[in-house]
Amino acid sequence: MSKSIFSRIVSGELPAYKVAEDADHLAFLDITPLVEGHTLVIPKREVDYIFDLPPAELAALHQFAQRVAQAVREAVPCKRIGVAVIGLEVPHAHIHLIPMNRVSDMNFANPKIKVAEARMKELAAAISAKLPPEGETGAKGQATEPAPDSKAARETSSAKMPPSAATAAPASDAATDQLQAMTKGLFYMSESDAPLEAVSYAAPEGELTDAALLKLLGQPAGAPVETKELTVFLRNHTADNGVLGNVDLANRYKALQMFMKQELQDTKVYRVGEGPQIQAFALGKTEDGKLAGFKTVLTET
Repeated sequence: MSKSIFSRIVSGELPAYKVAEDADHLAFLDITPLVEGHTLVIPKREVDYIFDLPPAELAALHQFAQRVAQAVREAVPCKRIGVAVIGLEVPHAHIHLIPMNRVSDMNFANPKIKVAEARMKELAAAISAKLPPEGETGAKGQATEPAPDSKAARETSSAKMPPSAATAAPASDAATDQLQAMTKGLFYMSESDAPLEAVSYAAPEGELTDAALLKLLGQPAGAPVETKELTVFLRNHTADNGVLGNVDLANRYKALQMFMKQELQDTKVYRVGEGPQIQAFALGKTEDGKLAGFKTVLTET
């Protein structure tokens, strides 16, 4: 009997955009998805019909799928994760997890979308970064943030951030709430590793000139402002072999970067002031016109 396509993925004969794996289960992105983030969850043991699985194995599969669903919901903006078991296309039991904003997103008669390879890799990394530890699931599908396993991350709490005269708006909307969760425990490596702090500011009036930006942020008038792309600003933190030396931690920065590029408009990083300490604000516009993102401090001597 020939192995199923999914069994060949399990054995490594075929590639896949993997998002989660344990001893008995595997989750990976569907390469012909209904929507971005469409994920398949399978038992590694090949069984054609899902309800032929012994009760304990069926329960374990769904528990694994729950963890993956929470990660998908954290990484891919949606109202909830739809669940489907079809079982006719591949003779290997599997669960579809589909980010959905409307009932029609679950219609398998819809045309499949095409997602570029780079985007698939980005999505897989973002979902993987949000996977809650085994046995830890949060309320309402929110995954518990794992503590980054690095010396620099453990020392983040001791990093000092100079006070700013600006008063950020309370993080009350979905975008800023998500930013608070995603920046928790993250830091920016410079000569002093300062934490990333989620911020939200009221919508500026008129054009966002340097003068208007400085006023909004509570920075001194006339302070120098330098603009950078977010991907350039975070490039050393998102690289798997970068300065962090921790792939899982790098994936969290990738997820943050992807969220800001996808959910905020005109995202930029503003470096304000001159050394040795420079305040940095990564900001983009929310749907209601606010500026949201994160701030940190760079020490350059």
